[in-house]
Amino acid sequence: MTVLAPPLAAARVPRRPSWLIAATVASVGIPPGSEAFGPGVQVTVGDVASCALVLVAAFLLVTGRVEMPRPAFWAFAPLVVGLGISTVHSADIGTSLAGFVRDLQIFVLVPLAVVLLVRDRRDLAIVLSSLLGLGLAEAGYGIWQSVTGNGASMGGQNIRAVGTFGALDVMAMSIVVGFAFLILTAFALTAPGRGPAAVPAALAGLTVMAAALALALSRGTWLALGAAAVLTLVIFSRWTAAKVLTCCAALLIVMVAVMGGGGQAVIERSKSMAASISHPDQSVDDRYNLWAAALRIWEDHPGTGVGVKNFPAYRDTYATIELSSGSETADSVNGYVRQPLLSPHNEYLLFLSEQGIVGFAGFGALLAVLLAGLWTRRRARDPFWLASVGLLAFLLVNFLYADLGGPTCALTAIVIGAVAARAFGTVRE
Repeated sequence: MTVLAPPLAAARVPRRPSWLIAATVASVGIPPGSEAFGPGVQVTVGDVASCALVLVAAFLLVTGRVEMPRPAFWAFAPLVVGLGISTVHSADIGTSLAGFVRDLQIFVLVPLAVVLLVRDRRDLAIVLSSLLGLGLAEAGYGIWQSVTGNGASMGGQNIRAVGTFGALDVMAMSIVVGFAFLILTAFALTAPGRGPAAVPAALAGLTVMAAALALALSRGTWLALGAAAVLTLVIFSRWTAAKVLTCCAALLIVMVAVMGGGGQAVIERSKSMAASISHPDQSVDDRYNLWAAALRIWEDHPGTGVGVKNFPAYRDTYATIELSSGSETADSVNGYVRQPLLSPHNEYLLFLSEQGIVGFAGFGALLAVLLAGLWTRRRARDPFWLASVGLLAFLLVNFLYADLGGPTCALTAIVIGAVAARAFGTVRE
């Protein structure tokens, strides 16, 4: 019997395409440069790499080497339909077409590519390990920035840890490290059976990332990570959660005491969180104004919104005069930059204002399918399931304070795909 050689293109696909996902994760940490920021769609190295993932997944699907899982239709099809309807009814279809492609990339194509390329637990381990590696690298660099005064400006001092993303995307490092923190937490909880060195190594990594997250001074990330971490601990064991949270409180006090100027900034930033309701600072006040503007836009355009990427065009019409003209950032690389406020800094309100209830329903369908899949296939002692729950919880809470933009778009898409792979039950044992 004659055995036919595989096509050249197929021969070039790695036996484990999950390594391509890992390479895409690593590419997210490449400094984007100032040209990647500003109005319009931002294209980074991670975006280009994620497009390659989509092409590989499409090739494997067309050649029959992978199959489309049934839950993928219910997760992604409503979002595509809602996005398409809102784009067709957009006030500026030209602008919304670019947004259509962007949202399709982040919420459909890249996550679906990850689902198709992650076939078993080893593949999922490769993806999660790459996220962990990137988070540890960014954390270490961020700590160095804060200690040496090479970070972003906060109170006139360059002490804010921002990693390789710089002050132009001041929250990116904290989100990346937050992903890694939750992954390592899930594996640390299940580590006692993995060798005597597993727990100390995990605790060391968590300590480094906790210090970087504190020095990032990102209040929204603190809230989202705190909620996700507590949920992960409670699901695993309530008694373990009580012990870990007690130890973390004591460790936090010690860390703040030894971090010098950075520690004082952490204290002041923490105090500002408590005052965000009664006496909000300008940053929080701007966010409240943006939220209110987004709600007013949705009230006037409830069905299909004003179209993807059209929030900036309507912002000043619906916002009050108290809204600032932009946010201010500064670091040793980019200097002082004033950035326009181009979104409501809330993913849910962004969907409502730009895509109306039609687009929001599609987004809700995706989240509902992921939550239902994780609940149906729950295994509290499985680190992959536990990490998926933590990552999804982090995103759900973080979306209350932020929306997607910059280098972390591609990374968030990969995280959604990894969670979907576990929720759909397509990961073989």
